[in-house]
Amino acid sequence: MELYFLRHGLADRSAWNGADEERPLTEEGALRMAREAESLARLDLAPEVILTSPLVRARQTAQIVADRLGLLSRLQVDERLAADFGAARLPVMLADHPGASSLLLVGHEPGFSETVGELTGGKLVFKKGGLARVDLQPGEPGEPLSGTLVWLLPPKILVR
Repeated sequence: MELYFLRHGLADRSAWNGADEERPLTEEGALRMAREAESLARLDLAPEVILTSPLVRARQTAQIVADRLGLLSRLQVDERLAADFGAARLPVMLADHPGASSLLLVGHEPGFSETVGELTGGKLVFKKGGLARVDLQPGEPGEPLSGTLVWLLPPKILVR
């Protein structure tokens, strides 16, 4: 299975006075994510399912990407991708989509870096708007998930 991890776009804390869960992308963040979505389209990224955190900035990011890829019908909000997401939640999430060979997860730090690190045995940090692909290795039921980091694209590359 191909797993794609996309960290939400730029959402400024200093200009926001409301609840963190409702903090939106900035205008610049939305524009940059639209440019990233163009790059994802050129990569022919077409996940079978797009799962997004319920937090506003992640939902906006997922909406922009799904719209540009023509995959709005594949977009689903998954509460398990909220700010406290971690690798322990991943097996159950994958079990909810047994026929899928590729999923795009849209969420947050530090959960994404920790999860990809746990899957691959490496250490990395996601910048806002960063995208990683991890190919999961087949395993026996009950075994911990493991995978190979195929690539990690920082937002600088994706907005070109």
